[in-house]
Amino acid sequence: MPTITVLPHAELCPEGASVSGRRGQTLCEALLAAGIEIEHACEQACACSTCHVIVRKGYSTLDPADEGEEDMLDRAWGLEPQSRLACQVFLKGDDLTIEIPRYSRNLAKEKKG
Repeated sequence: MPTITVLPHAELCPEGASVSGRRGQTLCEALLAAGIEIEHACEQACACSTCHVIVRKGYSTLDPADEGEEDMLDRAWGLEPQSRLACQVFLKGDDLTIEIPRYSRNLAKEKKG
């Protein structure tokens, strides 16, 4: 089971987190299952860029992004060479360290209250 280290994020996990995922599961699914409420406005259909993450360690172990993901990433805030959409990263057996950017381009973000 791969371990995902999430670097601290002011809103989603201020202390950072270490979560386990399952092979074949998406990174987005693993984060949500662990209680990290990463945005996913399109319900993981690769139709937005709200689940944008930056893979700080383990990027080279991932399958390359396809053209659809690359097109969506072009819309992400704070894009970096190791950027991916969490809904399109399928976990293998390798550990990952990710950073969730501070902002996203979700124009319809709902506040929990």
